[in-house]
Amino acid sequence: MPSDFWMRTVQEAESGRLNEAIASARMRQRMRPRDPEACELLGLLLLQANEPAQAAHQLQRACELEPGSALLQLRLSDALMRANRSADGIAAMRRAIALDPAHEDAWLSLTAALIVTGDVANAASIAREGLAHHPNSASLASNRAIALARAGETDAALAAIESFLVGHPQAHELRSNMLLMLQYTEREPESILQAHRAFGATLPAPRPPPPRRPAARLRIGVLSADLRGHSVGFFVEPLLANAPDTVDLVVFSNSPYQSTDPTREHLRALVRTWHDVHAMDDAALDALIRHEKIDVLLELNGHTSDNRLPALARKPAPLLVTAIGYPDTTGVPAIDLRLVDSITDPPGFDGACTERLLRLDPCFLCYSPPREAVEPSMPAESAPLTFGSFNNVAKLVPSTVNLWARVLQAMPQSRLLLKSIGLEDATIQDAVRRRFEAAGIDDSRIELRDARLDRATHLALYGEVHVALDATPYNGTTTTCEALWMGVPVVTLQGARHAARVSSSLLQAAGFGAWVARDAEQFVRIATGLAKDRARLVSLRGSMRDTLRTSPLLDAHAYATRLCTSLAELYSSLA
Repeated sequence: MPSDFWMRTVQEAESGRLNEAIASARMRQRMRPRDPEACELLGLLLLQANEPAQAAHQLQRACELEPGSALLQLRLSDALMRANRSADGIAAMRRAIALDPAHEDAWLSLTAALIVTGDVANAASIAREGLAHHPNSASLASNRAIALARAGETDAALAAIESFLVGHPQAHELRSNMLLMLQYTEREPESILQAHRAFGATLPAPRPPPPRRPAARLRIGVLSADLRGHSVGFFVEPLLANAPDTVDLVVFSNSPYQSTDPTREHLRALVRTWHDVHAMDDAALDALIRHEKIDVLLELNGHTSDNRLPALARKPAPLLVTAIGYPDTTGVPAIDLRLVDSITDPPGFDGACTERLLRLDPCFLCYSPPREAVEPSMPAESAPLTFGSFNNVAKLVPSTVNLWARVLQAMPQSRLLLKSIGLEDATIQDAVRRRFEAAGIDDSRIELRDARLDRATHLALYGEVHVALDATPYNGTTTTCEALWMGVPVVTLQGARHAARVSSSLLQAAGFGAWVARDAEQFVRIATGLAKDRARLVSLRGSMRDTLRTSPLLDAHAYATRLCTSLAELYSSLA
């Protein structure tokens, strides 16, 4: 039981007097240097103040004074991870589990940390061990599935989820993970649609939405967990920065990451009203959206991490729209519209989702280029001809591997450079190399790079790539735009569902529709034709940014105007 001093100090911090609380805790710790509670309290307050190194020092002392506490080890691990001491943090998590195998959070923290650090093989194994202690933990089942998927074992991940859902049909977060993983598979669109409908069937019936307000100014809410250094940030900035004067924007940020993030701070400065809602339950979030009198709510997560789809099932605004962050339907009956365009979802695609389609032509996305000052560069003339892809390794399904292998076979002196989260793991490296060997590509022609790079280094790596190859049936989005920004042509194969047509839309909007292939033979011809023409590649490397700057893909003002005008018209048409 916490002491009275602990309770008073925590209340002081919660009242906005964090510095005063830290000063009180420091004095207490000096007076009682061998009191584990004093060290623990000071450590937690320092962590709250974003001083993880100092917090780790105090929490380490608390662990030494009370070596049998699994909770202290877990709190120490949090501070160590935030201080970029991942190996020490993982060791503390392992100690917590050894002290108390019944501590579910310890298993969750360890598996999550192993996933983040790229040790996905161990993460999957430990999650399975944790499930033996906590068989009803949907979060552990989710971490295991994520680890398997990151290791390229998507079918095994889906099988594990489907098995767990038999006994836990209301595990919405886990079901969302399954739906996201389905995007990486080659399953038929109809079966993927039915899986999304099944998600919607587990949600409660919508409440009556707030009545439409006959107001001159449209209040648009933006709900996302990714308004930070994340791909979604690159595509939502044009709206936040260029919304018409007739629109009021209200942001609901569901990000669990509250530490200083340059992109988060930049986006936050663009809007007048910003709510951090990650700590709110569904009822509280629903109430807040209603309180803000939102006319149109844009949700930007779909079934990606930290989505709030169950909360939206309550219908907190008259018009709900899913956009940008997820390449498929949500399956949620309360969501009215899905933002697409006539390339991603041409006539005939309307039945492939539970929402009505809002086609925003010429492209449903607008790209905001990175602010890092990295200039495009060509590989040296002596460098081997290099095709490349910086897409998620989970996209390396047979259709993608076989397609790329045909390009490599057509140019026997070429190589393939891949960069992705997980490629630092030897198990995943072996699995990737085996896939290409099965497709007839020698291991020596495949180069694998770790994705844990700062953004400037990541962008500069495009200077080693002559031509980028897109994945199918789950295209790149940010990767496609980044390659173009760095002057690297991208070749894509247009497929039969939204996720397989996103790059087609991006390339058309950028002015490079000639790089969109309709079949595998044309894909090979386009890729090899580009690769053989070094003079053209050099010219493109120097001119593509200027082309992009004047294209619809980067015309932020026009995009924001089109989107807001369309939403206003649809809102006005409501009964």
